[in-house]
Amino acid sequence: MESLTFTLIHSSSLLQTADIFFVCLHTGLILFNTFGWIWRPVRRANLFTLGLTGVSWFLLGIFYGIGFCPLTEWHWQVLEKLGRSGLPRSYTEYLVERLTGMDFQTALVNTVTVTVFFASLAVSLWMNIRMHKRWREYSTAYNQIPQALNH
Repeated sequence: MESLTFTLIHSSSLLQTADIFFVCLHTGLILFNTFGWIWRPVRRANLFTLGLTGVSWFLLGIFYGIGFCPLTEWHWQVLEKLGRSGLPRSYTEYLVERLTGMDFQTALVNTVTVTVFFASLAVSLWMNIRMHKRWREYSTAYNQIPQALNH
């Protein structure tokens, strides 16, 4: 992919550091997308990152293939410079195989990934809407206190 080329100095230690960086960043994003709706202070950020993920997978996916992720593209470039080949198309498949050492069927990993994504998106939307409604109710009740005191 020409437009998203990720250029690094060809230092082995720098490339290995970049590999670890991408594993941590991407794993953190996956975990945040999946569970970020649980903690109230970060629910909006969770919905935002889920939205970015959806835009990447489905909008950019029109041009680069459904499920496209720039983080995966950049990480693959690092891994290729480290001499790794035969990387799966799915980052989730790569991560599961890297962490467990087991080879899972691509269709299974993709199905679980998409199911977890849409379930997380649905829960995040529900929690954010619920949080917004409660804030509006609280705000309305709070604004009525001065009126009640004047009567």
